[in-house]
This record gives sequence, C-alpha cells and structure tokens, in this order.
Amino acid sequence: MHTPRTNSHDVLIAGAGPVGLFLACELRLAGCSVLILEQAQNPNTPLKELPFGLRGLSVPTIESLDRRDLLRPLQERAASRNTSAAAHWMQQQRRPAGHFAGIQFFHDQIDSTQWPYRLPTPISNVAADMASIEAVLAARAVKLGVKILRGYGVEDLKQSESGVTVFAAGEEFRGQWLVGCDGGRSAVRKLAGIAFTGTDPEFTGYSAQVKLADGCTLKPGRHYTATGMYNYAEPGTIGMVDFDGGAFHRRDPITREHIETVLRKISGTDVRVSALELATTWTDRAFQAKEYRKGLVLLAGDAAHVHSPLGGQGLNLGLGDAMNLGWKLAATIRGDAPANLLDSYERERHPVGAQVLDWSRAQVALMRPDRSSRALEAIIRDLIQTDDGATYFAGRVWGVEVRYDLGGVHPLVGRSAPDFELADGSRLNQHLRNGDGLFLDFDGSFRSFAACWEERIRYVASDAKNRLGLSALLIRPDGIVAWAFDGSGSDSEVVDRASTWFGNPDCL
Repeated sequence: MHTPRTNSHDVLIAGAGPVGLFLACELRLAGCSVLILEQAQNPNTPLKELPFGLRGLSVPTIESLDRRDLLRPLQERAASRNTSAAAHWMQQQRRPAGHFAGIQFFHDQIDSTQWPYRLPTPISNVAADMASIEAVLAARAVKLGVKILRGYGVEDLKQSESGVTVFAAGEEFRGQWLVGCDGGRSAVRKLAGIAFTGTDPEFTGYSAQVKLADGCTLKPGRHYTATGMYNYAEPGTIGMVDFDGGAFHRRDPITREHIETVLRKISGTDVRVSALELATTWTDRAFQAKEYRKGLVLLAGDAAHVHSPLGGQGLNLGLGDAMNLGWKLAATIRGDAPANLLDSYERERHPVGAQVLDWSRAQVALMRPDRSSRALEAIIRDLIQTDDGATYFAGRVWGVEVRYDLGGVHPLVGRSAPDFELADGSRLNQHLRNGDGLFLDFDGSFRSFAACWEERIRYVASDAKNRLGLSALLIRPDGIVAWAFDGSGSDSEVVDRASTWFGNPDCL
C-alpha cells in the first residue's frame, strides 16, 4: 500500500524506456526537475537481452549519444557483452551496411561523395542490446538527479491552466508538463484524447529462440516462400512472418506446438521444434498520433508512432524525438523560449515519423507472398546492387538524409552538424556536451555577434582540418545546423536565425 502524497516537478514523463530516459537526461541537463513514472516494476526482461534485444543505431542516434558523452559508455558495455557476435549478419566476408525487407547492401558500395554536406569520414555500424541502452541511460539520468518510480502506471490525468495532475498507483503527481513515452498502447495518449490513425496489420511476426529436433535442418538466412518469410540463424534463432492479418498477435500464449506449426507452414519443410526457449510476436501495424501535443501533454517515441521493426528504425526514431523535444521544452519552462518554439517539435518530427512509417509499409509490400511482390523484389535487388541504389538506401536507413525544413538555402541547414576536427585538437561534438547552442566561428570574424549572445549560445573560434568551405555555423542544442555561412550572401541573416531559436538577447 502506497502512502498518498503529492509531488510537483517541472516535467512528468510516463515511461522509463530509452526515449523517456534520454528525454529526462536532456531536461535535467537544462536544469528542469523531472520525475519518470514507469508501469513495470522490473526493467529487466529476456527480450531486452541478446539476441532479440539487439538494435542497430542510426547515424543521428550515434551523433546524439556522442554529443552527450553517452556513446563511449554504451560501446564499452556492448563490447563487454560481445554484442557483435550476436549480430549474425556481421559474420560475412563483405561488411553489411543495412537492408531493405531483408535485401542487403554493403559498405563497399556506398558512395559518400553523394553527401557533400557530410565530412568524408567512414560511417561505422554501432549495435547494442536494449538492456545496455537502458542501463547506460538510466545511470546517466540518476546521476543528473532524475527521479524514477517503478510500478507506477498512469491511470488518469487532468489538465489545468497551470499544469497536469497524474494519478498513478494511488498517488497524485503534478507537473507543469507531461510527456507520454509509454509505448504504442500509451495510456497518456488515450487519456489526453489524441487520435491515433494508420494502417492495420497484414501479418503476425514471430521472433523465437528454439531447439530443433535431431536431424532437422533449416537453411540459414532469410527466405521468401509461397506462404510468408522466415529467417534462420544457427543454432536456433528464428524470425518469421505469417500473413494472417495480425490475427495471432497477443491473442493466445505462444507454445512450442504453435511455433512448429507456423514454421512448417512458412518454410514448407517438416521441421520439428523440440523446445521453445523464448518467443514474442509483433505486427506491421503502422499508426501515428494526429498531433504530438495537446495542451500541456506531449508524446514521443512509440506513444507517437508505431510500425513494424523491419529495418530497426523504431528506437532511433524515438530517440530523435527526445533529442528534438528536450531543449525546446526546457527553454519553454525557463521562460526564454522564442514564440512558437515548442510548436516546432511536432512540425519537425511528425514528417520524419510519417516517412519512417511509409518506409516500413514499403517493405511489407515487398514481403507479401504473391507473384507481384516477388517481381518487385527482383527489381529492388537489381537496384540495390548498384552503387547509386545502395547509396540511396543507405541514406534512408542510416538516417543521413534527415533534414528539417528550416528555410535555409545552404545544404547543411536543417541537417546534423558535422563533427569537425578543430585546430585545438577538440571535436565539435565535445562542445555540445552541456546541451547549449553553439556558434562555430572558423575565421574569428563574428566575435561581436557572439558577445551579444554569450548567455544563450556558446562561442567557439577555431579553424578545422576540413571546414567544408564554411566560415561559420550556428548550431542548435540538438546538433542541428540553424545557419551556415560560406562567404556568399548576407551574414546579417544569423541574427534572425538566432532569434528564431534562442529569442532576442538584451543587446538587440
């Protein structure tokens, strides 16, 4: 029995998954008080461990983690858990770079010169299990002073002009804002009355760890069949898709007999499953919240969008939401946010979410067990084997093509800032560790501007090994370029750009 009490914080976050934890870290970095309410008593489940908990991190995610000094501890933990060994697709002669509906492309095909807005450095694959991601983020959150209450699922909420009251486990909690990071079946989204629309599932997907009976053989790799698709990695990791309209998902307990029946149906073999060690189901349901904000309630992560795990973009999409929202919500709470800053969260992130949902739907179309899909698959395979085709798919899967429409003409505006190697030996990302905006002045010719904004934007004057032809950059706290100057055009535009994202300083 919990003792009733009232707790007040700047922000309440529902959900202590990676998105909720990362958002909490961002808010605490900016000085906001944060309480996370998590429904589950125990954060640890077998599905977060290897192999099913393995997640590939996109370029924007890797850059965001590096900018907050979270990438290094994550890589160290992943190495200690031998994460690379669990990534069976990495055990190939050619270095895989990703896939589209299981059709692989490789690093030696990628022509990075097609991305002139990026530094000509190799992009590394980073993989980590969900248990490690959550552990690293939770440790940072606690270190920063975030309070996490487990066993507190949101049961009801009430909004007023002054804040939000949340009811959980017999207690009341009050915050200026509430952010739902509580998954695809988000209680926050439902209680706030935010519409969730999209396309219904076509299949039930299965991820299972099994033991096959002696003498049973399945061909390793991914295989499309007349009844679906299955992927097998020795000794007993199976993924399969049964186009049943999602009928079995969360309907009945997953038994050894059921897994065997579906596997026989999909593989067309008389394979026998002698033991079922672990299994879960998923679907290709693709839904998105109509709005990411309603009053003082915001959504991020799966609470705002759900889709199939094909391509592994769900976690990356959610962490991108958190990185985009954190500094904007903090500035709003501090009272120094320019007009409509918080509105830019939905304006920027909703289109990115919609694009990922369509990317997932396109893969489902390619996987359908019919003649038309097999014909389309053959065409995609031909295209992805070309350098231009592989580079296109890499740009989408890796996230390097993400660009917010900020109105600038330079190709860097709206994109993630390159991690410049500066003349003093530091890297750009290191200067973003404290969560402030940044003005990078390669020539040192914008000092007067920097003096005017010194309380809101960190000023760094340094040349770089490769400045990509630029003279100066204005970078938001989330690492997105707000203004880029290459010597052409008017340098007075920077004042308008800075005012848009940081408000007007006292000297203007």
